Amino acid sequence: MTDDPRDLPDPAHRVPDGASDALVEAVGGVTAALEVTEHARGMLYAFHRLTGRADIELAEALDKLAAAGEPGLADEIRADLVGRNVLQGRWTFQIVEDYDEGYWSTFRHWEREVRDRLMDGRRHVYEAQMKESNRTHGREGHEARPVETTTG
Repeated sequence: MTDDPRDLPDPAHRVPDGASDALVEAVGGVTAALEVTEHARGMLYAFHRLTGRADIELAEALDKLAAAGEPGLADEIRADLVGRNVLQGRWTFQIVEDYDEGYWSTFRHWEREVRDRLMDGRRHVYEAQMKESNRTHGREGHEARPVETTTG
């Protein structure tokens, strides 16, 4: 280790005093599970956006179908499918809202609670510990953290 500040881990990511490796790993597992939930949430939002876009594109295609001489068929499809609920009583925005207000918010609450109680609120302690054991100390490109610079 050198005296270079880039080679010193950020205190916000250091293992709190008295925390065992097993505890750090367990808390890291809770955070990793939350990250999977974040990924799922992103996919849910993609589902929301894609379903909405499909509905708009279908309406546009039905306009063309009607203009091409098939207004009856276009109207039949439009009445049944455009604006239809994707789940009983729900459009996708309602699914996203239920997910956000229920499961996702509860998961985020408990992940933060675990960190607050066991890691002094510190985030990514497990990953920071892994970084410290894997990087080459003192080598450019392997700094522990960026060096803050001031511009005048």
